[in-house]
Amino acid sequence: MNRLQIAACRVKMAPMITEDQSETISFLSSAAAFSDGSKSIARRETHISEIFIGDTRVYKLKRAVKLPYLDFSTRQLRRKFCKAEIAINKRTAPGIYIGVKSITRENDGNLMLGGKGQVVDWVVVMNRFDEGMLFDRLAQGEKIDRFLMERLADNIATFHASAEARTDGGGRTGIALIIEGNAKSFSENAGDVLDKNKISQLIEKSLLALDDISSLLKSRRNGGCVRFCHGDMHLGNIVLLDGNPTLFDAIEFNESLNIIDVLYDLSFLLMDLEHIGRGDLANVTMNRYMDITGSSWGLVTFPLFLSVRAAIRSHVAITLASSASDISAVEPLKQSADEYLQMALDYLSPPPARLIAVGGLSGSGKSRAARSIAPHIGARPGARLIRSDVIRKRIAGVHPLDRLDESGYTPEMTEKTYKAVYEEAYAVLLSGHSVIADCVFAKPEQRAAIEAVAKDAGTTFEGLWLKADPDVMQARVTKRINNASDADASVVRQQLNYDTGEIGWNLVNSSGSREQTDSECNKILGL
Repeated sequence: MNRLQIAACRVKMAPMITEDQSETISFLSSAAAFSDGSKSIARRETHISEIFIGDTRVYKLKRAVKLPYLDFSTRQLRRKFCKAEIAINKRTAPGIYIGVKSITRENDGNLMLGGKGQVVDWVVVMNRFDEGMLFDRLAQGEKIDRFLMERLADNIATFHASAEARTDGGGRTGIALIIEGNAKSFSENAGDVLDKNKISQLIEKSLLALDDISSLLKSRRNGGCVRFCHGDMHLGNIVLLDGNPTLFDAIEFNESLNIIDVLYDLSFLLMDLEHIGRGDLANVTMNRYMDITGSSWGLVTFPLFLSVRAAIRSHVAITLASSASDISAVEPLKQSADEYLQMALDYLSPPPARLIAVGGLSGSGKSRAARSIAPHIGARPGARLIRSDVIRKRIAGVHPLDRLDESGYTPEMTEKTYKAVYEEAYAVLLSGHSVIADCVFAKPEQRAAIEAVAKDAGTTFEGLWLKADPDVMQARVTKRINNASDADASVVRQQLNYDTGEIGWNLVNSSGSREQTDSECNKILGL
């Protein structure tokens, strides 16, 4: 169960309130509780928290409630989970989370924050941030782009690498419980709004998909891929803080929601991006994460993981619609529920895997074209984009944007790089996921080798060779920023002397605009 499922529980059942916190709420709503000089305090309420927002500080009070999935019923438990919230979120957002403070009753009978009197309650203390910098808000204003999502993917990969590995969650059992929970929620709440045949198909296909990857899920758990994750990694829980994409508001009150496969953690963000029509950014995020972690072998989990995330969204939306007090919100929620249900089904019926090779000299625009094609190829969130520039740097043990010296471009290093490209492409294709191989492919034997990968994997192959005017190519590489390629104009001039032999791939004139190049590539690929 995640926060969306929790929201659905809220509308179905009232929480059991165990204490009267009205006096504490009144105190925290006043300027007296804030030492930053705040005059006007904003208050927001959820079913499990009361949030008080001052000019620079935010206090979060856990409501004295007891529910099937959490227990904040006593001061001691609220203190425990306040501390847990700080600990779990300090991992990714130390600039937001400050600490835990007591609410005390002083000798004069008044309440005080962090006083010396008897403890009445506890609050999480946070720094206030600009809510306009939340990623769901930025996305609405089309203010998130490839570079921002790549930085976010870097941060997520770093977070997952440092998170505690666990073997007491995830695996087949963890996903099976979620599928069973989804089936129950649909049964109880779908009514006549959602297509019952679609729901039956979804649950049946989900269980079949789970059977197919059960052994993989077990090996991933045993191999350290189940970790103490965020648990609620959607766009609304990511903020651009001082220019850095920052994860916050991880689930602290129920470890079963956090001890999950790292790719299941990531899948919430990818599904969220696709739902708002930014499948291009979902593909960028997925590929950057794979580039950093080298975890392409887990791609086979995505159809099920993404489907489960969408299914949760669907039944929660229909539950909220059934109890919405605002009549105008009912139809949009029902429509959203149907959209998510269809997404969940579509994820489980991916098209056959394809291998597309995009070659050409540096500056021909092959990497940009490959990136444009990738979201539209194969299983969601699109093709695995295997770029030789990135693979070369992974072998060298550096970040994709770090520059290599001459030792990174020896014939031996180039041979290792292409061999790694072939191996990863083959493994990904065998998992049922499509691949776009982005390399120069200047030598006939390199082109023959990538074609052989498709044959050996039993998949179709399509080759694109991009060719541009030499002056255009040199100008392009000179203007590059935040790019994995180290090629400059001198490299282009050197490559122009290559004997590429006869090229049997589809030729694309890439001297013109991006739109013209994309149109020609799409026509060749049938997109």
